[in-house]
Amino acid sequence: MNEAAGTRPIPTKDLQTPENHHPWPSPALSDEEKSALDGMYNGTVESVRTGQVIEGEIVDITDREIIVNVGYKGDGLVALSEFKNREGLQVGNAVEVYVEAQEDAQGQLVLSHKKAKLFKAWESIKSAFAEGGILEALVKRRTKGGLIVDIHGVEAFLPGSQIDLRPVKDFDIYVGKTIEVVVVKINYANDNVVVSHKALLEKGLESQKAAIISNLEKGQILEGTVKNMTSFGVFVDLGGVDGLLHITDIAWSRVSSPEDALELGQKIKVVVTDFNEDKKRISLSMKQLQPHPWEALPESIQVGSKVQGTIVNTADYGAFVEVLPGIEGLIHISEMSWSQYPTNTKDLVKVGDKVDAMVLTLDRVHRKMSLGMKQVSGDPWQRDDFAQRYAPGTLHEGTVRNLTHFGAFIELEEGIEGLLHVSDMSWLQKVSHPSELLKAKQSIRTMVLEVDAANKKLSLGLKQLQENPWDKYEEAFEVGSVHEGTVVRMVEKGAMVALDEILEGFAPNRHLMKASEQPAVAGEKLPFKVIEFSKEHQRVLLSHTATFSDDQELETSRTAPKANKRSSTLVRNFVTTEKSTLGDLEALASLREKMSDQSAQSGSSDKETE
Repeated sequence: MNEAAGTRPIPTKDLQTPENHHPWPSPALSDEEKSALDGMYNGTVESVRTGQVIEGEIVDITDREIIVNVGYKGDGLVALSEFKNREGLQVGNAVEVYVEAQEDAQGQLVLSHKKAKLFKAWESIKSAFAEGGILEALVKRRTKGGLIVDIHGVEAFLPGSQIDLRPVKDFDIYVGKTIEVVVVKINYANDNVVVSHKALLEKGLESQKAAIISNLEKGQILEGTVKNMTSFGVFVDLGGVDGLLHITDIAWSRVSSPEDALELGQKIKVVVTDFNEDKKRISLSMKQLQPHPWEALPESIQVGSKVQGTIVNTADYGAFVEVLPGIEGLIHISEMSWSQYPTNTKDLVKVGDKVDAMVLTLDRVHRKMSLGMKQVSGDPWQRDDFAQRYAPGTLHEGTVRNLTHFGAFIELEEGIEGLLHVSDMSWLQKVSHPSELLKAKQSIRTMVLEVDAANKKLSLGLKQLQENPWDKYEEAFEVGSVHEGTVVRMVEKGAMVALDEILEGFAPNRHLMKASEQPAVAGEKLPFKVIEFSKEHQRVLLSHTATFSDDQELETSRTAPKANKRSSTLVRNFVTTEKSTLGDLEALASLREKMSDQSAQSGSSDKETE
């Protein structure tokens, strides 16, 4: 531009800006200036970290999100769905949030209100567990074995046994209610929490229990409530502390089960019989509030009195009988029956039986009584009809009770037994031991042979029930008769010979020699001559040799009268020392000659003596 054009140049001075003001970009800052500038900026912005719970202010609410200012360089976003109660949400409200991330993909601060609540809830649960604090819990629902409760958003398990001091039958009545609990267990691996309401109740009762126990005295009468029943007794709630009422202290009479006398929830009066302040155990009694039944025992009951009672208990040694309510006597097993053989108490009586008994001993001071059942019926040996009932010749059914080497004891009725001797068991069989014919507990029919009532003895017979076969054998097997017999078995000194199906005779070894000079053997059938028959001793002596020998002395050596001592001794010596057969005629002839000479000498000697 020039003057001719009517313009003039702008003075340089007019284009300059005030001092230190530059319309163009400033030069680069030094490190010191940048650090100072950052310090001024950071002083106006809050610092946050991931996983932190902080409090912020709602600055805006949209349809999907809530914008929260936590003082950070940018606002954070919280999903609206995390708030259950949206009606109370307003701009300006304070809200706790959990920092999930400082920046997402869009550089936005990510926050969570729900996680903040869970974080705070877990912090309170951990603190309560460590310090024993009390928490409020909302019962959400029942589950197997207990309840699920909500503690500020954290679900915990409340076992059924930890709900109340008393067993809970209906869990549903607690659903929807808020109760106080203490944390008893935390499983960090599974984030499981177990709580208890019962522990709080027990803790609250401790001071109450201590106060009650400190004021207890033996003999003190209290009122309580039946809390629980067991087989051994009843637990009674005395107002915060439990006492045990043992089953034996419920009543003076015998109680089989607590349910027979009391009911759950029943109000009862009890007396303190004992207590342990250290272990907090209290023993109670109901029966001691009533007079002892022994104090009312009638004077008419004395030793020898007959009473009636009920069997209330049995033991190996006897049974207990309740004569009057609360008054019992013992019947020893030995006093139950006149039988001499012990048996089981339960075989004689059982609980509930009504029995008649006699008082044997009575101690009113120590409250003891012994009874007897058998005394009521009397000693069977002393009964009026005993002599007629057990007269000799009468028949009775009995039971084999004991076997000995000499016989068997037979019990004919309770308290009466007799002896069956081995000699009275069989007419024909020689019985060495009763077990050959009888066995214990066997029932048999016998005959009374002899009676000694004074000494309580009976002699019995078994064979007497049959006709004596020796009466007919005496005629059939007379001495000298010959019968066919079978050698059934060999014995030490001879052989047993069967003459018929029942009767057996004995043949000595010297009488078993056959005509062939060979001895008879078992199984052979041979003719035998009867050389001796004794009905009294039930013995038949036989000889085969005598059936073919003409020697009469051989046949009658055991039955004919002896001429004198010397001749009989000579025969006995011959029989003892003889080794050859009895068919040796030379030996027999020699024997005759010796006996004849000896007899002649004896005769002449007798004459000389005359």
